[in-house]
Amino acid sequence: MTESIILYAVDNHTATITLNRPQVKNALNKELHFALYDAFEVAKTDKNVSVIVLRGSNNAFCAGADLKSIPIEELHSFDYGGYLDETYNRLIRLIVSIEKPIVAHINGIAVGAGLSIALACDYRIANPGVKMGLGFLKIGLVPDAGASYFLPRLVGLGKANELALGNLISAEEAYRIHLINNIGHLDELVQQLLTIPQMAFGLMKQNFRVSFEHDLELMLQMEVDGQRQASKTTEHKRAIQQFLSR
Repeated sequence: MTESIILYAVDNHTATITLNRPQVKNALNKELHFALYDAFEVAKTDKNVSVIVLRGSNNAFCAGADLKSIPIEELHSFDYGGYLDETYNRLIRLIVSIEKPIVAHINGIAVGAGLSIALACDYRIANPGVKMGLGFLKIGLVPDAGASYFLPRLVGLGKANELALGNLISAEEAYRIHLINNIGHLDELVQQLLTIPQMAFGLMKQNFRVSFEHDLELMLQMEVDGQRQASKTTEHKRAIQQFLSR
């Protein structure tokens, strides 16, 4: 893990991953992509980590792709699709595969692929006054890094089409349209997530994500399978004993 561009710390079973390229508002180049992927891999496998928080340094979350990191002489032949597969798509697949709760702490500007990554997280908490938006169409590109999957599911197709036009919105507007879960109150959410049984959360996360693509019968069966697994955990048995002893 490259500590100069990624800060990684664990406290109270919470891993905080901080994008640390403040000079470019934490814009993503290839080096940062690989360091970020490694940080999520560490948090995924660390048994001492129950919750993961992603944030940016110096009052910015992420300004999206660092287009200036692409040599000018290569722009005419640059394979955007290949770059996506090598960086963003690889990262989004990892984030979705992690069974632990992941919170995007949008502590400053979040635009383009920076916002896309936040959309892939399970929860989004924004600081008051921050701005966010998708600017892909303004430079002749389509929303990527999973935005076309997550955004319509969060805000609906009509509002997703509107946001794709690239206008920045406030934290208050983002909360109103259900793009984020709350303004402030990060610590309260993290504390709540620390009390949730991890296996049950992971199974729920998986079921919710795939429910848009599957019919009711298949989802009912996935719930059956999930309950069989969750009911065997120590967390479930302890919760039942506490309930019965009241």
